[in-house]
Amino acid sequence: MVFGWVEHRPGDALVPVRIVTDSSSCLPHDTAEELGIKVLDLHVMPSEESGEEAHTAGLTALELVAAYARQLERGGDEGVVALHLSKDLSSTYASAESAAAVFDDVAEPVRVVETSTIGMCVGAAAMAAATVAGQGGSVDECVEAASSTLERSEMFLYVDKVEGLRKSGRLSTTDALVSAALATRPIMQIKGGRIELAAKTRTQTKAFAKLIELIVTRANSRPVFIALQEHQASEAAARLSEAMESVLPEGSTFMTVPMSEVLAVHAGPGSIAVSAVFSE
Repeated sequence: MVFGWVEHRPGDALVPVRIVTDSSSCLPHDTAEELGIKVLDLHVMPSEESGEEAHTAGLTALELVAAYARQLERGGDEGVVALHLSKDLSSTYASAESAAAVFDDVAEPVRVVETSTIGMCVGAAAMAAATVAGQGGSVDECVEAASSTLERSEMFLYVDKVEGLRKSGRLSTTDALVSAALATRPIMQIKGGRIELAAKTRTQTKAFAKLIELIVTRANSRPVFIALQEHQASEAAARLSEAMESVLPEGSTFMTVPMSEVLAVHAGPGSIAVSAVFSE
């Protein structure tokens, strides 16, 4: 099953094992609320220099200790499963491990899962874990559900310009210079927790065609869960979603959500992320 979370929405009061993620997951507020998932906001700070772009910062260990403690209390110390963005993209994962160590003496402690990704791939993993938690699952079972989802996930990113990614250090200068020199519309992919250049195309239309080709090939004629995350690109995202719906296997499901601010700062206007969870 690819989309077990769609069939069961436990609600906050029924979840003993607590699921925590952060705003980089792009998880819609109503979905998080219905599934009892706690979403912690990463920090977005305006630049002190006029004309400069905003910048971001991860959560601190102190912030996470407080958040995990509240969730343990709500769940009757039945445990917490924490799903944050890739450790290669933020200091949040290291902070989460430090925070989790504070609760080592709890019977069911805080388990931090290294996601090696970002966006709705993390969001989908949190949804899967929360569904299992809502059915009375243990911490181990919730971690297994999240890990299975992550293993079957791929994260792609279409950006109009690579400058934001280069400035933030999320993309190598070499990849950025190559893309800029060729005036391409690049497709990025999260590989091993880092952002890499997956394909170079000349136009948005060709970029979307390449994205669809990559996902159709990986789907191998089986249903896929697709989550589009867009930043100032709602019309383009609608076209991409419609095109995907026309070619992906029957039983595939689709959702489009706004890109979270913490991702949008780096991806820039006109960007669209595509998170795909493939069948087992």
